[in-house]
Amino acid sequence: MSLPDNSEKKPVTPSEKQTATADDQNASVCERKKALVTFKTGNSALDSTINTVNKTARNPIVAHLLRTIERFNDRMGNQFGAAITYFSFLSLIPMLMVSFAAGGYILAEHPTLLEDIFAKILSNVSDPTLAATLQNTINIAIQQRTTVGLVGLLIALYSGINWMGNLREAVRAQTRKTWERTEQDKEKIWTKYLRDFVYLTGMLIAIILTLIITSISGSAQSLIISFLHLESIEWLRPTWHLVGLAISILANYLLFFWIFWRLPYQHPPKKALIRGTLIAAIGFEIIKMIMTYSLPKLVSSPSGAAFGSVLGLMAFFYFFARLTLLCAAWIGTAEYPEDKKSPGENTTQ
Repeated sequence: MSLPDNSEKKPVTPSEKQTATADDQNASVCERKKALVTFKTGNSALDSTINTVNKTARNPIVAHLLRTIERFNDRMGNQFGAAITYFSFLSLIPMLMVSFAAGGYILAEHPTLLEDIFAKILSNVSDPTLAATLQNTINIAIQQRTTVGLVGLLIALYSGINWMGNLREAVRAQTRKTWERTEQDKEKIWTKYLRDFVYLTGMLIAIILTLIITSISGSAQSLIISFLHLESIEWLRPTWHLVGLAISILANYLLFFWIFWRLPYQHPPKKALIRGTLIAAIGFEIIKMIMTYSLPKLVSSPSGAAFGSVLGLMAFFYFFARLTLLCAAWIGTAEYPEDKKSPGENTTQ
């Protein structure tokens, strides 16, 4: 006589599901709060130092920073940053072609300006052969301005779309829950290029808006100071500098907010997005200050006169890429219970 099979799984009640979920959350919390250094040396001074390190690592701010660095390194943040830097610098070539074409149209419409340029070349270049070469180059640029402009626009569009695609994939790698791409992340090639074109257009609009805000605010600030005759008040100068700095950070904030809100597959939690964007905006302003003060010194040397501008641009692009990806990792590793959403909510696609 066979016994009844009691191995069938019983249905799980809602209370049991909640208990299992709570156990999983407690396990994850314990995992996060585990000691950074687990071994003991037997020496009281060293053990006390290890306990201090572990206590510091359990601090929420320090723990978040450690998670950010770990994710940035594990998900190839340095390699993505180098790739973004490379494509950023490569995109300058077609932009220069378009600039030369625009200059050719301007010179073609203003012959007197062209004659002034030729006169300055003859007066400043002592070598007749070099002066003739420069004049011939300018003439060719003017004659072929349409071809150079169209080719430059096409190459700039292609390189810009690929640059945006690399930036988008890099930001998504840092912000999504798992390192591996899921089925949701896969898309057809024509959809990818069309989406990257839309994102590139949106980012250009965001950059233009930030430049407009910065320029208008600077001009308005100067007009207000002149209108109120406040130039002679010395103690107000630091205040005006702080106001200009705040406006510049606000412009940076709008740019990075668009990047971190639009490029990830899912919109990040609000608190993490706001704080991470603020960190990126302040960091980007610090990078601009450092580059503003360091570039003139770099160009002043003989070797810097030849390569200083190129090195400065590469450094600027690289710091921008690293800052963007570090802040994306910071947003992706933020843990705020009140901002948690279900996996399918609030997607950007």
